[in-house]
Amino acid sequence: MKILICDDHKIVRDGLKQILQQMPETLCIEEAKDGEEAISLIKNTDFNAVLLDISLPDKNGLEVLQIIKKRSPSTNVLMLSMHSEEQYSIRALKLGASGYLTKDTASEELLLAVKKISGGGKYISAALAENIAFNMDNDKGKAPHELLSDREFEIMLKIAKGLSLVDIGKELFISIKTVSTYRTRIMSKMQMSKNADLTMYCINNGLI
Repeated sequence: MKILICDDHKIVRDGLKQILQQMPETLCIEEAKDGEEAISLIKNTDFNAVLLDISLPDKNGLEVLQIIKKRSPSTNVLMLSMHSEEQYSIRALKLGASGYLTKDTASEELLLAVKKISGGGKYISAALAENIAFNMDNDKGKAPHELLSDREFEIMLKIAKGLSLVDIGKELFISIKTVSTYRTRIMSKMQMSKNADLTMYCINNGLI
């Protein structure tokens, strides 16, 4: 079994590697410190499972996931995050992730998840399954950012991180006018008027 770990913290990669080496079927574990390195490695190697951190220094993990699934649809990706499952999990699964775990998960559950997704299955925790069952089709009581489309959510995070409309357009290969239209929609749905408000919201809700 070939596994790729993508996380910008070496101590985390080392810890995950130590856990994964408990699996007798593990033949090779490679590491990437950011999204670009992970994408490059996936071009040249067929991995049975990719463990992808959602918070990376160069790209948001959801953005990296989209690129991976576009270039290699059969790649099995397990998202790892410090954020609660409610923040990102459903979006990640919609974008093609095979599973989602928080970093405080027990090592036994991590191994179970890796085994399941490497065989083409999906892995979600009991808490996440309950969240999906009760909240997927129920907008009532949702946080404002949960009402955004995937594209709006992606652009909101970039705005919150301080990127200009020009820079966002270049990164996403869309026009400044299109980015501006998305910003207007985002501000309307979030009931905000300033970028600084978005930034504070994202920080307070653990989104960045």
